[in-house]
Amino acid sequence: MHIDLPEKRYYSIGEVAKAFDVNTSLIRFWEKEFDVLKPKKNAKGNRKFTPEDIKNLKFIFHLVKERGFTLEGAKTHLKEEKKKPLETFEIISKLEAIKAQLIKIKNQL
Repeated sequence: MHIDLPEKRYYSIGEVAKAFDVNTSLIRFWEKEFDVLKPKKNAKGNRKFTPEDIKNLKFIFHLVKERGFTLEGAKTHLKEEKKKPLETFEIISKLEAIKAQLIKIKNQL
């Protein structure tokens, strides 16, 4: 799964929902359900997701949408994965990002 977001310090909930191809309501729901998601809120109350939030969202999305975990199962798995120094999912994510960059470079040649 490759989520296409430009590198920024903060992302709006609309940008995040569009990148994951889900409704903003699902992002808000996951924010309530998963304590690893802690977007900042500005004075108007608009959520600003950090790159760390995006990384956690990718993992939640992978567990729930791609692997079919229940929310409770995903929460348990997240807690277990946080104990590991470098999880398999993070390695795969980094390799997918490298692959996307290489394809981009190849297409420019």
